Amino acid sequence: MPSSALTDIQLPAPVLKGRGAIGAADNRYERLSRVALDDGWSQEEQPPPQTEVSFDHSKSIIVQQTALDLPFSQSLNVYRGCEHGCAYCFARPTHAYWGLAPGLDFETKLIAKPDAPRLLAEALRHKKYKVAPLAIGTNTDPYQPIERGLGLTRQVLEVLRDFQHPVGITTKAALITRDLDILAPMAAQNLVRVAISVTTLDRDLARLLEPRAPTPARRLEAIRLLSDAGIPVAVFASPMIPGLNDHELEAILEAAAQAGAQSASAILIRLPMEVAPLMEAWLREHRPQRAERVLSLIRQCREGQLYKAKPGERFRGTGPVAEMIGQRLRLARTRFGLSVPAWELDCTRFKPPPAPGDQFTLFS
Repeated sequence: MPSSALTDIQLPAPVLKGRGAIGAADNRYERLSRVALDDGWSQEEQPPPQTEVSFDHSKSIIVQQTALDLPFSQSLNVYRGCEHGCAYCFARPTHAYWGLAPGLDFETKLIAKPDAPRLLAEALRHKKYKVAPLAIGTNTDPYQPIERGLGLTRQVLEVLRDFQHPVGITTKAALITRDLDILAPMAAQNLVRVAISVTTLDRDLARLLEPRAPTPARRLEAIRLLSDAGIPVAVFASPMIPGLNDHELEAILEAAAQAGAQSASAILIRLPMEVAPLMEAWLREHRPQRAERVLSLIRQCREGQLYKAKPGERFRGTGPVAEMIGQRLRLARTRFGLSVPAWELDCTRFKPPPAPGDQFTLFS
């Protein structure tokens, strides 16, 4: 057979059970692109990628936020990457900063910050530190599966409790209920608020869209347990994906209100950088008949693009479709007795505890 008859075949992007990203797309900083090829000889199936955890020994842990459309001024994340593997995750592009791919690498090659509790305590003791509510879970989920073994989020909460420091937590994991013994006393002092993300009530859709996240039923149960413990809980019906899950907005808010949520919010899907092609690939694989319609509706909310990060509009979008979702959110809040999530936490209680070796004073 002449060599010209031997043609490499480009493989379709792999669909892996329990993983949200389809394929392992290179990050935007790579000069070369890698493509899987099949010469027809190999018959071996590649094993699914396993989760790998490495450690980042950062020198600081609190990130100051300057965006005017965020309700908080500082945040903290103990993990880079997220094993939940949500196909739509806006945080995926941050993995490119570490030479990793925002696709499968984001959900299989995780980075933990074991020094986070110590660094936080040191930052809070600094003489120039100004207390303000600290947001946890703004980039990756603080209660993703590896937290069960590493416990870094719990250690961070222990530091905040000891300093009587206000904190807001966002998660879609029921594991947060493990820390009720810390969160409930803090809530009694108006030091904590929690937001639980519920994207859909459809278990089958959630399994494909958020493959390693807890089921919708478990998230609602977490809302109930947190609420019963006296912890203010908001439901984030996010992201809203027009043509895919936006029809569930009212049902999500109703179920959350019945479980004890006090407030509610919704954010339009955000597809920055590498996330757009990853989400498009997901749609064409799992919802092929609906893919073009969903992509068209997203573009109608983003001035003809799949994403436009304009401050003040990036969370809600523009145009008739986005405005309708916003109006439905406002009406549903009123209907189910839910308020707008607030960050009104008590900053006056903040007090660094005695450090090891400190001398006691004669006067308080």
